[in-house]
Amino acid sequence: MKILVLNSGSSSIKFQLFNMEKEEVLAKGQVERIGIEGSAIEYENMEGQEVEKDIDISNHRDGIEHIIEMLLDTEVGILENIDEINAVGHRVVHGGEKFAESTLITDEVINSIEEVSSLAPLHNPHNLSGIKVCQELLPGKPQVAVFDTAFHQTMPEEAYTYAIPYEYYEKYGVRRYGFHGTSHKFVSNRVAEIMDKDKNDLKIITCHLGNGASIAAIDGGESVDTSMGMTPLEGLVMGTRSGDIDPAIIPFLMDKEDLDTKEIDNILNKESGLLGVSGVSNDSRDVRQAAQDGNHRAELADKVFNYRVRKYIGAYIAALNGVDAVVFTGGIGENAAGVREHILDGLDNLGFELDPKANKVRGEEREITTDDSAVKAFVIPTNEELVIARDTENIVENK
Repeated sequence: MKILVLNSGSSSIKFQLFNMEKEEVLAKGQVERIGIEGSAIEYENMEGQEVEKDIDISNHRDGIEHIIEMLLDTEVGILENIDEINAVGHRVVHGGEKFAESTLITDEVINSIEEVSSLAPLHNPHNLSGIKVCQELLPGKPQVAVFDTAFHQTMPEEAYTYAIPYEYYEKYGVRRYGFHGTSHKFVSNRVAEIMDKDKNDLKIITCHLGNGASIAAIDGGESVDTSMGMTPLEGLVMGTRSGDIDPAIIPFLMDKEDLDTKEIDNILNKESGLLGVSGVSNDSRDVRQAAQDGNHRAELADKVFNYRVRKYIGAYIAALNGVDAVVFTGGIGENAAGVREHILDGLDNLGFELDPKANKVRGEEREITTDDSAVKAFVIPTNEELVIARDTENIVENK
C-alpha cells in the first residue's frame, strides 16, 4: 500500500509518500510560503534526487497539485499513475473530545473537525483545506485524520480539568487537551521495544523538545498527563511561546501597554519564550551560542528552558509514582547534548546517572545513561509521519 501523508499548515504543506510494505519513504518535501511572495516547492525522492522550484502557489489546492505533479514527474517522480496512491493520511491538530483515535474521514468527521476549530483556529482550518482539496483531486481515495490530541484523551479528569467555573468546560470545552500526541505515542512505543519490555509494564516520560515543546507522562502505554493545555501555549518555555505564566500577567500587561486580545495573544505566542527572554532568537542553537559568547540574557533563556523541563520531569515522576525511562526527542531533544545534560543534571537523586560519552549523539537512537543507572534515559528521533501512515494503513485495511 502506498500512502501519501500530508501536514497542511497556514502557509506550508509538508508531505511524504510511503510504501508501507517496507515502511519506506518513496518521496518527501514541502510547499512553502503559500499565498506569499517567494513561494516554492522542495522535493526529494528515495534515490536522493532533489528539486527546488520557485513557483507561484496561491492556495492549498495549487500546493497539492504541484506535489502530485512532482510525484508523477517523468524525471524525478516515483509514480506512473496517480491511482498508485492508495490512501491519504492527514495530520489534524485538534480533535477535541470527539476523537480519541485516528479515524476514516467522512462528511460527518469533517463537520466535527469544523466544530472544534475554535479550539485551534490557527491550525484546524488549514488541516481541513488539505482534506477538502484531496477529496477533489483524489476522488474516491480513502482519507484518514490523525489527531495531535487523540493520544492524550486517556488523561483522567483530575489531569485535564482546569479549576475555573465548570460551566466553561460544559459550554466551550475549556480543558487540557495536549498536543504532539503522535510523537509521544511513537517514541514511548519505541522505547519499550528498545528496552525489550511490554509498554503496559512501563512508566515513561517523553520530552518532545523543539521550537514547540511538550512533555507527557505515560503509564502502561497511556497518556495520563501532558504539559500543553487547551492550546499549545501552556507548559514549557518554547521558541516563541511563553509556556506557564501567572494568568494575572495578561490583564496587567493589557492595562499597562493598552493592548487588545489579539495583541496580547501575539506577544505570548510569537514574541515570548527563548526569543522574548534572550532578545536574540527563537532558535535554541543561536541562543546557546550567544550564551557561550557571554550574552547574559541568552544564558538566562537557556537556563529557564532547561529548568522548566527539569521541573516537569520531577512533577511527572510524582504523577506516575516512579519512572522507568525518560525519552528525549524533537529537534532540540534529539540533537542538543548540552541541553540534555543540563536537564538531567541534579536528578541523580531520582535515579538518573548520565553517561557523558553516550550522550554525545545527534539524531540517533541511543541510551544515554550508564548501565547501572536506576532510571534510563534515551534519545529517540521521532517519526510522526510514520505514525500517520501506520494508522492510515490500519484503518483503511479494516474499514
